[in-house]
Amino acid sequence: MSLKNTQTIKVDELRTLLENKTPIRVLDIRPQEEREEWKIVESEFVDVYHQLKSGTKNLFSDHKFSPDIPVVTVCGAGKTSMIAMKQLREKGVEAYSLEGGMREWTKAWNTAQTKDNNGTTIIQIRRTGKGCLSYILENNGEVIIIDPSLTSEVYSTIATKNNWDIKYIIDTHIHADHFSRGRQLADKENAMLFLPNQNIVNYAFNAINQNTTFEFGKATLKAIHTPGHTHESYCYLLDNQALFSGDTLFTSGVGRPDLKATTEVARKKSSLLYQSLQKLLALDNTLAIYPGHISNPVAFDDQLISGTLGDIKNKVQILQLSEKEFIDNLLQNIPETPPNYEEIVKLNIKGTAKEADLIELEAGANRCAIS
Repeated sequence: MSLKNTQTIKVDELRTLLENKTPIRVLDIRPQEEREEWKIVESEFVDVYHQLKSGTKNLFSDHKFSPDIPVVTVCGAGKTSMIAMKQLREKGVEAYSLEGGMREWTKAWNTAQTKDNNGTTIIQIRRTGKGCLSYILENNGEVIIIDPSLTSEVYSTIATKNNWDIKYIIDTHIHADHFSRGRQLADKENAMLFLPNQNIVNYAFNAINQNTTFEFGKATLKAIHTPGHTHESYCYLLDNQALFSGDTLFTSGVGRPDLKATTEVARKKSSLLYQSLQKLLALDNTLAIYPGHISNPVAFDDQLISGTLGDIKNKVQILQLSEKEFIDNLLQNIPETPPNYEEIVKLNIKGTAKEADLIELEAGANRCAIS
């Protein structure tokens, strides 16, 4: 990949470099408070933002740089990082500014994968800045995609490269932190779109109900209704080996019950969530749990974000509480309301959106979990 004739690097280019483990140094020049919740894991913090904004020169004179490792500067929108890039080039450093900054980085992704005992390939597709996790499940050349949160080309390209046929596209619930690309992907691939049974969205879909099953290749995916995070939330059990738990159960917490809810409604949803979790906790402790989100940025490390049900039971203390204790604890630890969630829900109800409009709406960290 040749960049030397440009001043900027695109998100896809930096994503590819990180995925290929190409030596690269990423400098995050945003204020520290912006970095705490939302960052590129492989980046390092350099406290120069306010000095750059004030016009201070020669800010990198005390920093050492390798002549063989290019540098990428990162800010919120790609403007202040241009100033940093130019100062580095004045030092003779091969430097580039991330085009669009962290707002554009919300589109970046990486993968990790495994294969279960029934021969099902599980590819976890992670939006590295957003923490959204989607899944490609393949058995005998047939594919189910769960919670597609990236452009349809990401999933289509992986399927085409492997000569796989996308058969079903499903969501765990109506999302509030990202726009579901399920409808667009189903149209592109001529696949069947399934959503939890509800009267929220205003476009056609096939309804998922309790005990709906999906056959693909020699594998079976079974739907389990788990209301609480939302009333229509579902988890999906793969051949009694893996559970795709959406926003109901995470590796270090549980879903939040409060969005667009009064205190009383949130309390009732918390009770529903408790009952749903009891249903899941009664499953086999050896089940691999694959959540729909993670609260932290995702590294380019090829390591699956998952855990066994038994380990999660032991680690997540809120799962060990009585129903009353669970509800009280949940409502006392509600995280900050995610930005733009109402607008994102409206788009998911409509089923259409312009990708250019989603950059701003989807930017920022994930806030779906309560530990």
